[in-house]
Amino acid sequence: MSGDHQHDHDHESSELSPTALRVRALESLLVEKGYVDPAALDALIDTYEHKVGPRNGARVVAKAWSDPDYLERLREDATAAIAELDYTGRQGEHMVIAENTPETHNMVVCTLCSCYPWAVLGLPPVWYKSPPYRSRAVIDPRGVLSEFGVELSEETEVRVWDSTAEVRYLVIPMRPDHTEELSEEELAALVTRNSMIGTGLALSPDEARAEGLLK
Repeated sequence: MSGDHQHDHDHESSELSPTALRVRALESLLVEKGYVDPAALDALIDTYEHKVGPRNGARVVAKAWSDPDYLERLREDATAAIAELDYTGRQGEHMVIAENTPETHNMVVCTLCSCYPWAVLGLPPVWYKSPPYRSRAVIDPRGVLSEFGVELSEETEVRVWDSTAEVRYLVIPMRPDHTEELSEEELAALVTRNSMIGTGLALSPDEARAEGLLK
């Protein structure tokens, strides 16, 4: 087992950038010296990756679903419209939205590195930065979507958007059915991080209730 683990670790390290390797070495040193609790660090990263960051984007999507004028402003200048909600900062400049429809499903990737709209989605997930996702999302987008549990009809066109340092994309997922009576806050609970990358769909009200996100 120890031999297998070492092999996996070495293979993973070989895929990391020099900067990532330095960060990992610094983290290991801080943990070894007792300055950092690994569990606390993992909890902090999980919070920013899954809770704090994506909630900003979810509010943008919920407002777009419920306010046609806001949606139009997003279409015209997404950066400015998102800034109306005070979501700005590095990695959040030059935003463009991609709207899902019954005819078109959008998915975002960064083929060169891992450009990602931190201002609205928080920290990028590990898989978004991985070479397999970055290559296969372009070559076999339907296969990748299937692995994320998203099955689309053959009639639905899949469009893949390559995020860059100049332009970052936010997918506006389709609004689920039977949500006419929900408030913007309740609508935001239906929006997942993956649905704003395009590797997932918005939750139905029943799914959100099952996860304790809606009453």
